[in-house]
Amino acid sequence: MDTELNVQQGSFHLQRLPQRKNETLRAWDAADEYLLDYVSEHIPLEKDATKILIINDSFGALTVALAQFKTTAISDSFISQQATRFNLENNDISLASDCLKNTLDWSVDPVDLVLIKVPKTMAFFEDQLIRLQALLTENTIVIAAGMVKSMPKTVWKLMEQYLGPTTPSLAKKKARLIFTDLNKTDENKESPYPIYYQLENTKYQICNHANVFSRDSLDIGTRFLLQHLPQNANAQNIVDLGCGNGIVGLMLAETHPQAELHFVDESYMAVASAQENFQHAFTDRAANFCVTDGLTEFKDETMDLIVCNPPFHQQSTVGNQVALSLFKDSKRVLKKGGEFWVIGNRHLGYHINLKSTFGNCQEVASNKKFVIWKVLK
Repeated sequence: MDTELNVQQGSFHLQRLPQRKNETLRAWDAADEYLLDYVSEHIPLEKDATKILIINDSFGALTVALAQFKTTAISDSFISQQATRFNLENNDISLASDCLKNTLDWSVDPVDLVLIKVPKTMAFFEDQLIRLQALLTENTIVIAAGMVKSMPKTVWKLMEQYLGPTTPSLAKKKARLIFTDLNKTDENKESPYPIYYQLENTKYQICNHANVFSRDSLDIGTRFLLQHLPQNANAQNIVDLGCGNGIVGLMLAETHPQAELHFVDESYMAVASAQENFQHAFTDRAANFCVTDGLTEFKDETMDLIVCNPPFHQQSTVGNQVALSLFKDSKRVLKKGGEFWVIGNRHLGYHINLKSTFGNCQEVASNKKFVIWKVLK
C-alpha cells in the first residue's frame, strides 16, 4: 500500500495505526488531499504565525503537512493521536508537546484557520461546532472536508446553524469541501451535551458525551448482554474493554462488590462518560479508567475477567482489525483460567477468530442479531 502522501506542502511518509502486515489502506483519503491542496493554493499562511486548528485528523496527514505553522490538532481518538505522533516522528517533525489535544480539552486562544474532517457521528460534529464558536474571530476561515458518501445534509444544516451560511465545493475524487461565511455573534449557543437518561430497571442515571454510541437510550446489543452477564464470583480484576459509557462495567460492579473494575476505551468521551457514571453510582468505591489502545497498558496475566463489545469499524472503515487486536491483547492479559466474554453481530463470525486465538469458544446466548461467546485462557 502507498505510504507516501504527495501534496503541495511536500511529500510525507504516513502509516495507519494499529500497524498490520500487508496493510491495504492508506493513512489519508482524497478529502485530506483536496483540503491540503486548496489551503496551499488559496489561503496565505505565515510560518510560525498563522494559528491553525485541525479537528478529527484521522492519522495525522493534515497535522504533519501543516506542522510548520502554529498547529493544534483535536481528536477524540487515542489511536489517532498516537498515529499523529508516530507520523510526525517518522517525518522528523517536532511540534510542541501540547499541540495534540483531546476533544474535551480544547484550546482557548482564537484561531486563524479551522480545518475539520467531518466525523461519522453528527451529534459529535454538532458538539464540536458548538465548542468551536468561542475560538472564532470575524476573520477566521473554517473549512470542512469529507468523502461525499459520508457527508449527509445534516452537515450543512449544523454548520449553518452554528457558524453561518455554507457553500460546497465541486466534488473531486469523490471528496468535497464546505466553506462557511461566518456569522459571528457575541453570544455562543449552548451545548445539549452530555445527555443523561435513566437506565431502565435500575436507579442509575447515565451520562453520555456526544461521541458515545447510543446516547439517548440503552442500545439493543448492550441490553442483550446485560441479560447474560458473567457470574464469576471469584473474579477480582474485571475489565470492561471498549467500555463506551461503562454500563456493562457498572452492572458487573454491582454483581461483584469485591472486584476491582477497569474501564478501557480509545475514546476520551467514552471514558469520561464511564467515569462519571461509575462515580455517581458508587460514591465510596474506586475504579480504574484508561484511555488507551486496547490493553497495551496492562501487564501479562493480571485479569480474571474481560468483557468486550468490540467495534467493527475504525472511523469510517469497516473491518475486524480492531477486534482481532483486542482478542490477542485479552489472551495476553488474562490469568490462566480467566474468562473472556464477547458480544457481536451474528454476521461478524467472531467465534472463528476466538477459537483460533484461544483454542476454545462456547456460545452463551444468541438471538436473531447478536451472539455472546465465552472463552477460557
